Amino acid sequence: MSELKNDLLLRALRGEELSRPPVWMMRQAGRYLPDYIKLREKYDFFTRVETPELACEITLQPVDQVGVDAAIIFSDILVIPQAMGMQVLLEEGKGPLLPSVVKNEADIDALITTDTEERLHYVMKTLSLTKQELNGRVPLIGFAGAPWTLLCYMVEGKGSKTFDKAKQFCFTKPELAHKLLQKITDMTIKYLIAQTKAGADLVQVFDSWSGMLSPADFKIYAEPYLLQIADAVGKHAPVILFPKGSWYALADLSNSSASGLGLDWSLTPSLARQLTGNKITLQGNFDPAKLLAPIPQIKKEVKEMIDAFGTQRYIANLGHGILPNVPVDHAKAFVDTVKEYSK
Repeated sequence: MSELKNDLLLRALRGEELSRPPVWMMRQAGRYLPDYIKLREKYDFFTRVETPELACEITLQPVDQVGVDAAIIFSDILVIPQAMGMQVLLEEGKGPLLPSVVKNEADIDALITTDTEERLHYVMKTLSLTKQELNGRVPLIGFAGAPWTLLCYMVEGKGSKTFDKAKQFCFTKPELAHKLLQKITDMTIKYLIAQTKAGADLVQVFDSWSGMLSPADFKIYAEPYLLQIADAVGKHAPVILFPKGSWYALADLSNSSASGLGLDWSLTPSLARQLTGNKITLQGNFDPAKLLAPIPQIKKEVKEMIDAFGTQRYIANLGHGILPNVPVDHAKAFVDTVKEYSK
C-alpha cells in the first residue's frame, strides 16, 4: 500500500498539532453531484452499492471534484440487515422499506450472523479497489450503522419521525430488544474489522436515530453497544462515533475507546468541548442547510466554526449528510474555506 500523502484526518484523530483541521462531508459521495446523478439514472441503488467498480467511482467523485481530505466508501447502513437475511427495498426519494419486520424471538433467532465477510464481500472489494485507486491521496473511511439505529429500521420497517414501534418493542420486550441489539453488534464488529483489513484507514458508526432516546434510555439501548464496537474495532483502526441528537451522551462517550465523536448542530462548540473535557477529537457540526446560503455567508460561518472549535482535535464536517439540492460550488466553498483557514 502506498504511503498516505494527506494524513491530516488520522493526525487529527491522534490529537497531533495541526495548522488547519481536515475536512470531509457526510454523504459527500452522492446525490448533489451531477456525475452521481448520471449513474443513478442508469443503475438502481443496490446495483450501485453492490458493484465495486461503480461504488469505487462514486466514492472518488468528491475527492476529485470537491477536494475533501478523506474518501468515505459509498455504501448503506442497511447492508447489515440485508446480510442478516432481511429484505430491504429502496425507492429513490422515498427512503428504505423492510417488508417483513422483526416482531418476536423467532424472528430474531432467524437472523443470520455467520459469514459476515463473505455475505458483504462486495463492500470489501469496493474498499480494496478504492484504496488502490486513491493511491495514498487521502485516507479511506469505512462505516456502519449503530445497533440502535438498525433496530429502528428492522422493527419499524421504514423511516419514521418518532420510531414509536421500535421504542414500544424495547420498552415492552426489553430482553428481546437486547438480544437483537447484541446480534446486530456482533455482526457489526465483524463487518467493521473486515473493512479495516480490506483497506479502511478508519471507520465511523452512524447512530442516526439515537436522539430519539432519552438520556436514561440511551444508556440502556445505545451506549453499551457503541462502547462494545469502539472497544473491539478500535484495536484495528480509529473509530468515530456519531450519535446524532444525543449531545447528553458526549461526556460518557469521550471516555470510550473511540478516537472521535461526531456532532450535529444542536450544541455549541464550547459546550461540546466542555462536555468532553477536550479529551477526544470532535467532528462537525455545520448545519447542512446552511450550504444553501450565499457563498460569502458560508465562508464566514465556516471560519467562525473553526475559530470556536480550534484547529486541534477537530475535524470540519457537517452536522448531518449533505442535502441533494446543495450546489457543487457551495460544497466546494465549504471545503476550500477549511483548507484556506489560518488563525
